[in-house]
Amino acid sequence: MNETFLIGSATAGGQVEGNNINSDTWAQEYMKTGGYKEPSGNAADHYHTYRDDIRLMHEAGLNAYRFSFEWARIEPEKGKFSEEEMNHYLDMVDACHEYGIEPVITLLHFVCPKWLITEGGWEADTTPDYFARYVEYVCEHLRDRNIHWIVTINEANMGTLIAGYLEKIMKHTEGGSLQIGMDLEKMAEQEKFAKEENLKVFGVEQAAVFTSPRSAHGDEIVCLAHKKAVEVIHRILPGTKAGLSLSVRDLQYTDNGKENADKDWEKDFLHYLPTIENDDFFGIQTYTRAIFSKDGELDPASDVKVTQMGYEYYPECAGHVIRRVHESFKGDLLITENGIATSDDQERIEYIRTAMEGVMKCKEEGLPIKGYLYWSFIDNWEWQSGYSMQFGLVSLDRENQIHTPKPSLAFLGSYNR
Repeated sequence: MNETFLIGSATAGGQVEGNNINSDTWAQEYMKTGGYKEPSGNAADHYHTYRDDIRLMHEAGLNAYRFSFEWARIEPEKGKFSEEEMNHYLDMVDACHEYGIEPVITLLHFVCPKWLITEGGWEADTTPDYFARYVEYVCEHLRDRNIHWIVTINEANMGTLIAGYLEKIMKHTEGGSLQIGMDLEKMAEQEKFAKEENLKVFGVEQAAVFTSPRSAHGDEIVCLAHKKAVEVIHRILPGTKAGLSLSVRDLQYTDNGKENADKDWEKDFLHYLPTIENDDFFGIQTYTRAIFSKDGELDPASDVKVTQMGYEYYPECAGHVIRRVHESFKGDLLITENGIATSDDQERIEYIRTAMEGVMKCKEEGLPIKGYLYWSFIDNWEWQSGYSMQFGLVSLDRENQIHTPKPSLAFLGSYNR
């Protein structure tokens, strides 16, 4: 297997493709209680522009691209698979290979088929088997595609993180942030009014989408779905590395905050060690740090630089989290997401420079870090925050669907030259 160090970018289908009309997210975008600032619409039209976008990656010097296969496109109705949509994603894989780009495939990046939610979603005991069936269908089609990396589930801990922060909000306590564009205050406010609309749209009172506040049982469902997916991948694609990604921050503490920081690391990462023990790699998704006192997580200080997302500008998190994860997980490591939402591309370049310094130092010291994938390739639809967050190495003219590289794209690619 080619062990070239991967330097590339990442996207999620739900955020860049547009018009994923059979998905749960698409349905929620148009609900009064869905919590979305604006619908995704055509997004970046990546469904049609992927070949030109992959060419831009190649011309800039990138050698890897992480993107998602969309379950809602491939299995739009329960048990009915679309060969046409599967071939679309195979074409994306082929385009990557043609341009010398390593495809890193994510099988589930939050968005799911609408029918899955009607069946109980991510609180239902049937979901792991449904997911495994989908994974098997995909893997059978990937047999001859020379795939080296598959992320089963993106940020498997997101539902439990959201549950924790919603609980804080309901208790009117401060402190903390999520590495995702979710409007938690609005979610908390609307949750009590959502039952009737959920019944109308999904046929259930509680729509257990992947980013819903998750129960302990729901967390077990997600973990089991991952394990089943890894078994399928190892059986059908024995040369492919399978792994999970989690949202993890660089957890730090003041003099009396170590216990609280350790509790958060247990919740965010150590809790999942039994789930990933048979994995080939772990996907690190980190953007910032969190500082804990004896009273809990602190808000960023008033004089601290923050990103458009509202959390602290802290690119050092990349190297720090690699070291922390390696203490407990000895398999390969891959930064599957790290980046900054900013309108200042020079600030983006400096963020990448500092993050890469930490990553490459870990590599030089012999830690099993295999690559860095910046989030995101293009300015996209950032979930409930809509189009207001600018993470991209490429700018998006939504009216004309023109994709224009920013200087940061070539800067990231320069690490391969």
